[in-house]
Amino acid sequence: MKILLIGVGGVGEAIAAIAKSRPWLTQMVLADYNLDRAREVQAKLGDSSWFPAESVDAGDRKAIVDLVKKHDVDLVMNAVDPVFNEAIFDAAYEAGVNYIDMAMTLSSPHPVKPNELTGVKLGDYQFERADAWKKKGILALVGMGVEPGMADVFARYAQDRLFDEIDEIGVRDGANIEIEGYEFAPNFSIWTTIEECLNPPVIWEKARGWFTTAPFSEPEVFDFPEGIGRIEVVNVEHEEVILVPRWLNAKRVTFKYGLGDKFIGVLKTLRMLGLDNKDKISVKGVKVSPRDVVAACLPDPARLGDRMKGKTCAGTWVSGTKDGKPRQVYLYQVADNAACMEAWGCQAVVAQTAFNAVIAMDLLAHGIWKGKGVLGPEAFDAEPFMERMAEYGFPYGIREMK
Repeated sequence: MKILLIGVGGVGEAIAAIAKSRPWLTQMVLADYNLDRAREVQAKLGDSSWFPAESVDAGDRKAIVDLVKKHDVDLVMNAVDPVFNEAIFDAAYEAGVNYIDMAMTLSSPHPVKPNELTGVKLGDYQFERADAWKKKGILALVGMGVEPGMADVFARYAQDRLFDEIDEIGVRDGANIEIEGYEFAPNFSIWTTIEECLNPPVIWEKARGWFTTAPFSEPEVFDFPEGIGRIEVVNVEHEEVILVPRWLNAKRVTFKYGLGDKFIGVLKTLRMLGLDNKDKISVKGVKVSPRDVVAACLPDPARLGDRMKGKTCAGTWVSGTKDGKPRQVYLYQVADNAACMEAWGCQAVVAQTAFNAVIAMDLLAHGIWKGKGVLGPEAFDAEPFMERMAEYGFPYGIREMK
């Protein structure tokens, strides 16, 4: 399989590093707005013929189509901030090749009741074009990171193997990671973090459909495995709530993230000052997005691995019944930063995100996952994916809960 990887930041580098030794990969083009960064990752991988470096503007649809044709790739892997999703998604369609992303096209809050009603939902742009993709005979596999992605695979596995009826599917994410030397340093893209944490969270209920609530609402304490422990988690906007109900049968779907009071306080301050704004403003005659300025002021998450310590846990909590008895299960994956740095030279959060896309590529390359149109991870059989997780260095766990 020949792949055009657009974006070689932290997650993009981890995708290339994890995929490097796989026999199904014949070439991965490293394309980034910053050509020096693409060449830096190329040098780490040590094979310029397998990993050619290219410069590309992720918002330039024509330039992406030209790269697809130049390298005759089979698949476009989107590893940039989701503000570029429409251009990359449309470019893959125009070029007639398969597509994977790890975060879907952006939402827009309801103009009158943002904390009650949905406006434009995550992925609406993509699902509106599903029939066209299906007619063209190509696949857009959307939301194929860790969350969304692996969490959705876990939900499908729970429905197929662990439950007769499901009351709630709730993604729960927490970590005990610390970053030395910084008072505030997100371990993932701050641009994406601002987007998902400050937008109204979406909840799905069978009786109501999709609706929204206030950011950071419904706090609960969740006990995470492998020494991470009890962490308060809150509602956050996330793709699983949009994806899971399209294919799986549950009465309620939620996503909650362990952010911590300090992190939430910083995000609220950014919102209060207007620094979360994506639209460009004029600063002494220069047009600049406030959110881009915030991102530029913070350290690059891709370069924080040697300062990080601890573990991060991503997983799916499911409640329902099996054989007439109540059951609660947490399916999860815990990534240790030291182990990820030793194996791939990438910090835990980006590595845990990246490996899922690589397994999906593996399954598509071998014809195990097949499909046309716009599909989420839960549209496919979960077992082949989960069987590969330990082999790729990210074993899963299942915890029975009271």
